[in-house]
Amino acid sequence: MKRRVVVTGLGLITPLGIGLEPTWKGLLEGRSGIRGITQFDAALFPTRIAGEVEGFVPEDFIEPKEVKKMDRFIQFALAAGGMALADSGLKIDGSNAERVGVVVGAGMGGLHTIEHYHKAYMEKGPRRISPFFIPMLIINLASGHISIRHGAKGPNSAAVTACATGSHSIGEAYRIIQYGDADAMIAGGTEACITPLGVGGFNAMKALSTRNGEPHRASRPFDSGRDGFIMGEGSGVLVLEELGFAQRRGARIYAELIGFGMSSDAYHITSPAPGGEGAARCMASALRDAGVSPHEVDYINAHGTSTKQGDELETAAIKKVFGDHAHKVAVSSTKSMTGHLLGAAGGVEAAVSVLSIMHSIVPPTINLDDPDPECDLDYVPHKAREMTVKCALSNSFGFGGTNACLLFRKFEP
Repeated sequence: MKRRVVVTGLGLITPLGIGLEPTWKGLLEGRSGIRGITQFDAALFPTRIAGEVEGFVPEDFIEPKEVKKMDRFIQFALAAGGMALADSGLKIDGSNAERVGVVVGAGMGGLHTIEHYHKAYMEKGPRRISPFFIPMLIINLASGHISIRHGAKGPNSAAVTACATGSHSIGEAYRIIQYGDADAMIAGGTEACITPLGVGGFNAMKALSTRNGEPHRASRPFDSGRDGFIMGEGSGVLVLEELGFAQRRGARIYAELIGFGMSSDAYHITSPAPGGEGAARCMASALRDAGVSPHEVDYINAHGTSTKQGDELETAAIKKVFGDHAHKVAVSSTKSMTGHLLGAAGGVEAAVSVLSIMHSIVPPTINLDDPDPECDLDYVPHKAREMTVKCALSNSFGFGGTNACLLFRKFEP
C-alpha cells in the first residue's frame, strides 16, 4: 500500500516578501509585487518591469564565505529550504539523516553567474573564470546545498521542467515517500533569472507584458486586456513527511498531499495543446491518483500566467475535467500578484494551496477588470474569499508541453 504523505513545513521567498507571513498577507490583501526592474538597466528593453525579491540579504541565511559560491537562485533555495525545515520542526540527525532527502529544481538555473563570467572572460580572458563557476550555476546544486547544509543523506535530485519544475519536484518527493525510499523530503522550486538575457529572451518570444507604465496592473490573468506574463523570482519549498513519521514526533500538519498527475502535450515547444487537452489529462490524472471525484475539489490555484492562449486553454481544460462543477469551484491565479516565478512557481503555489486549506480562505485574482469571454469561470476577482477548502488542486504547465498537478486535502487522521 502507498504510504500517506503530509505537509509539515513551508518556506517562501517571493516578490511579496521574504518568509511565509509577508507573502501570505500580501496575497490576501490583493497586493502586487510587480515593480520596475532594478537588477540591471532595462531602458532599452520592451519590458522594464518584473517581480523582484526586495531586501534579500543572503548573509542572513548563509555564511558569508559560502554566499560567493552560489548563484542567486541557489541562495533563494537554501533560504527557503531552511525556513521550511524550521517551520516543520524536523531535526535531522544521525537517527534519521538517511531517511530525509531533497528534491529542489529550477527552470533556468544560474543566468546571473553565466552572464557575469561571460563578460569577465570577454574582457579579461579565461583566468577570470572562478573555480566555483560550474557549481555556482548548475541546477542540482540547489538541492545539493540544502542537503549539505542540513545533513540530509536520503534521495537527492533536481527536476528541470520549465514552469512545472516546482510541482514536479514536489510530486517526485511525494512518490519517494509513498514507496518507502524516504520518510521526509524537502521539495520545491527556485528561480532567479531577471537578467538581460532572461528578460531579453522572453521579450524576443513576445511572451512578456509591456505594460511598463502600470506595473501593478500588468499581470492580469483571464482579463481581456492581458498582454503577456511578468517574470518573477524567488523560491517555494515544502517539507513532506510520511504520516506516521510526522505523528510520532508530534508535528503540526498543514494538509495531506493525496494526488499527483503528469502529462505531455506532445504538441509544440511553447504553445499549449488545442483545447487544453494535455492540461486536462494532467488534472484528471491527479484526481485519479487521489481517488477523488471532480465535485470534491473546492479550489484550483490556476497556472494562470496572463497569456492569451494559456489562460483560455486552461479554462477549457478545467471545463473538460470538472464538467458542471467547473462553474462552482473557486479558481484563482496568484501570479496576478507575484508574477510568474517560472521554476519556482509550482513550489510557491503548492504552499498557497496548502495555506488556503489551513486557513479557509482563497487568494484573489487581481486586475480582473474585464474578463475574457472565453474565460468564464469563478476566478475570485479582486478580493480574497473566506470559504471552506477541503480539497485544493495546484496546476503547473511548462514549455515543451510538460504538465504537473498536485492535489491537497484537509488532513483527517
